Formats: sequence, C-alpha cells, structure tokens
Amino acid sequence: MLEVNDITVRYGRREVIHGMSLKVAEKEVVTLVGSNGAGKTTALKTISGLLRPTAGSISFDGKRIDTMQPHEIIAHGVVQVPEGRLLFSDMTVYEHIELGATRAKDKTRSFADRVEWIYSMFPILKERGDQKAGTLSGGQQQMLAIARGLMAEPRCLMLDEPSLGLAPIMVDQLADAIRSLHTAGLTILLVEQRIDLALRLANRGYVLETGNIVLEDTADNLLNDPRVKAAYLGT
Repeated sequence: MLEVNDITVRYGRREVIHGMSLKVAEKEVVTLVGSNGAGKTTALKTISGLLRPTAGSISFDGKRIDTMQPHEIIAHGVVQVPEGRLLFSDMTVYEHIELGATRAKDKTRSFADRVEWIYSMFPILKERGDQKAGTLSGGQQQMLAIARGLMAEPRCLMLDEPSLGLAPIMVDQLADAIRSLHTAGLTILLVEQRIDLALRLANRGYVLETGNIVLEDTADNLLNDPRVKAAYLGT
C-alpha cells in the first residue's frame, strides 16, 4: 500500500535520511522506532509532502505521491497526526472536527456518520464540543488531534509520538484506540517514543538510527531482540 523507496532527505546541506526504504501493507500496523534525532519525524513529514526527498520515491496504492502537494496527499488517503498535536487553541473541538473533514476525498460515509463514529471512540469530545481546544487536557487534545485526522477518511493514518506528555492512564486509552482502529481495518504507520508500547501495538517494525534503517522484523522479534533491548528498553 505505502512504499518508501530509497529516499534521501536533506535540511539545507545536511543529509538527515540516507537511502531509507520501508513498506506498509494494507490493514497493517507498522512502527518506525529509534532514538531522538534519528529522523523519524522527518520521514513522516516527507511522506506527508511537507518535505521533499532529494532522491528516491514514495508511492501509495501504486501511485507516486512524493511529487504531490500535502493537501493532495491527504485527499489521496494518507493523513498525518503531527507530533505536538498542532491544534488551534481558540477553535472549538467541533470546529477542529469540521476542519478535518475538508480534505476528505473518499466520502463513503456522510459527515454526520463520521462525527458519530468519532464520538463513539472518544465520547469526551462530544461532551466538550463547544470548548476551545487550548483549554483541554493533554490527553483530550491528543484525542482531538487523532479525531481531526480521522475525519479526513484516511486509508493510511500516520501517528507521530501520540503518547508524548500523556499520563499513563491516557496512554492506555490511546493504545486501546489504536487497537480499535486496526481492528476496523485502518492501515497505520506509528512513530512512538515508547518503543515497548509501539512494538506491542504493531505487526512489524523498523529501527531507524541516524537516518538509516538498521533493523527490520516482526514486532515480536524486535521486542525480544537483544540489540533492541539493550539500546532502547534498558534490559
């Protein structure tokens, strides 16, 4: 479904991703893990069209998307929920939900049906519909960021550090939501600082170090790999 083929990405003269390749099959959860500064967020921004690869290509459903504008990529079905949520503090919860729907191309469900689906997954958002996003708790803001992304009817949802700054109980709720989305058939590419959590949610994983993929395997194998345990899990 999503194929990243040998991409190189630069910030000015500095090369930060060096010939990276990965694949995400339909209805699969794949995680991209690594330490801070490894290039994970850069990879997602490049897939989203916010950055351009200087070499290589990115395809979705057999069609190249690395030449598209970000809004075209969203309409094509690839949607990123960014690190840090990037909500508009003075806009209400409901206004964010409306905003998320503006680029939806695959409108197999009506707007009302999508809203009800969002509310069934995150009931607190229905209760807080008229509340400004800037007044929500961190966990509620993350729910809203995911809801905004889901309103665009993604076929592949990319989550960048969704557990960042959340209390443990909210992390558990977030994990349940990701599992529910996977069960519903959504394809997910997950970048997550908590590597143990990421690997427990995913089918497969890639380990990124300083812009290079150094390991690729099933999530279970990576979780039990001595190199991963030593480098990232502290065991």
